[in-house]
Amino acid sequence: MHVHDFFQAFRLAADLVLAADADLMEIIGLSLRVSLTALVISSLIGFPLGAAAGIWRFPGRGLIAILMNALMSLPPVVVGLLVYFTFSRVGPFGWLELLYTPTAMIVAQTVLVTPIIAALSRQVIEDLNREYAEQFRSFSVPPGAAIQAMLWDARYSLLTVALAGFGRAIAEVGAVIIVGGNINHYTRVMTTAIALETSKGDLAFALALGIVLLVIALSVNAAVMGLRATAMRYAYA
Repeated sequence: MHVHDFFQAFRLAADLVLAADADLMEIIGLSLRVSLTALVISSLIGFPLGAAAGIWRFPGRGLIAILMNALMSLPPVVVGLLVYFTFSRVGPFGWLELLYTPTAMIVAQTVLVTPIIAALSRQVIEDLNREYAEQFRSFSVPPGAAIQAMLWDARYSLLTVALAGFGRAIAEVGAVIIVGGNINHYTRVMTTAIALETSKGDLAFALALGIVLLVIALSVNAAVMGLRATAMRYAYA
């Protein structure tokens, strides 16, 4: 590919983004809807699990922590394969007919993101518990109230955890292409569309999606840094 062709493709990509091309917006909208839904579900599961593992002392607690950390690096294609078999006709939930739907993609992303949120939030709450545990005991603070206080005090750190989970979800390609099928106008998201359009030679459309994905990734990282800076200011205030 000549340099001139690359800049031409980049210019066309910028035009597609600025013109809010309908197909482009449809893919971006589905990507955000799937990833944000998976993030909400993962947060509802992961935060309580992480808080429980970070505060309570029980047999096998260390093993649970190791398992959480290990699951953070789950291979996306393996997760996609497991979800595929779960929702296939021979799987236990095949009767739901969810394979090759946005719902199956949400499930796959939830499986990938939940361990990240659980493991990172466990570390946040465990560190905070070391700082507050003795004070809570001296004032006879009930366990429920202690957990609420720590969750509130760690809100900026937990938002950072959630953003890290969203970053993993929005950039995922392996699992969603297995369970979603990359069906046009139905299950095609940014990452799968980039792979397809690049293979077809439509570099302008692929670049347009890449630009949007890059902007989202940079925005998430900027938000994480901003939240960390805010948390540090409150910590030393």
